[in-house]
Amino acid sequence: MICDPFEDFAAALPPMSALIGLDLGDKTIGIAVSDRIGAAATPIETIRRKKFTPDAERLLQLARNREVGGILLGLPRNMDGSEGPRCQATRAFARNLARMTDLPIGFWDERLSTVAAERALLEADTSRKRRAELIDHVAASYILQGALDRLRHIRTEGGA
Repeated sequence: MICDPFEDFAAALPPMSALIGLDLGDKTIGIAVSDRIGAAATPIETIRRKKFTPDAERLLQLARNREVGGILLGLPRNMDGSEGPRCQATRAFARNLARMTDLPIGFWDERLSTVAAERALLEADTSRKRRAELIDHVAASYILQGALDRLRHIRTEGGA
């Protein structure tokens, strides 16, 4: 089930369940997961993309293993907020993934997440080679953390 806007995604999530966050790229998918209380996002893995079905099966295997209650995809909007070809590809991925799972699927504006991840890795004095290995799932954790912070705010506003 695809939930857009974000507030619909928040409403569809089961209480006390982890989320999985994705940073979709042309060649890789960065993956992060949250704890059950929605406090912190942790980068876990980067999938080297092959074809949709094996990529989706790996994502759903991770979701089952971690007992997640929802899937969040970073939506790569343009800096002016408009949606271009990368957003269309992300939405198509979500539509295809929704055919394989009943988990709610939502979107989070990912503008500048890779820049923030790169900055954090540079500040940690990570080598260029190691940054290339880590950047996608660290960016996924930035995307997921932003959504977790918003979820906390929504739940506080609603008294949940």
